[in-house]
Amino acid sequence: MNGLPQLYSRQRSPRVQLADATPAVLRFQDGHRTSGQLQTVSLTGGLLTLPDPLVQGSQVKLMFLTRTGSVLGAAEMLDPLSGGLQPFRFVSLPVQDQRRLGDIIRLTLGTTTEQEWIEKLRAAANATPQRGRLFKMMMGAAGILTLGLAGAMYFHVLK
Repeated sequence: MNGLPQLYSRQRSPRVQLADATPAVLRFQDGHRTSGQLQTVSLTGGLLTLPDPLVQGSQVKLMFLTRTGSVLGAAEMLDPLSGGLQPFRFVSLPVQDQRRLGDIIRLTLGTTTEQEWIEKLRAAANATPQRGRLFKMMMGAAGILTLGLAGAMYFHVLK
């Protein structure tokens, strides 16, 4: 249900700053809610602007809407920074939400998705390259020329 990529990896998950103002809603276990703005996001966490800082270690459900759809994940709030900024890390993120988040990160970074790569590779495999056609035509012409010369030599020897 929720495999968080690179959670323990040394390679840092790509982070993006979303171009549009992205409102976020945080729901606490007791039902209390607060809202903020998502500043930076990655597959492992991000940075929120909140009106009041939350206690480090607070467990929340974080919800926000992107161009690729809504994302809902469980998050743990990290030590607040100055200016109302508070980092968080995803504790769990369902696969569909992880995919939506990955899509918006790739769109923002301008990278190609795995599905787009598969489609490009299939198109390349099914396409007949022009150079291959030209090579076949040249080899056919050379074969005909060779047969013609062999026939001419055969008739020349018989005379």
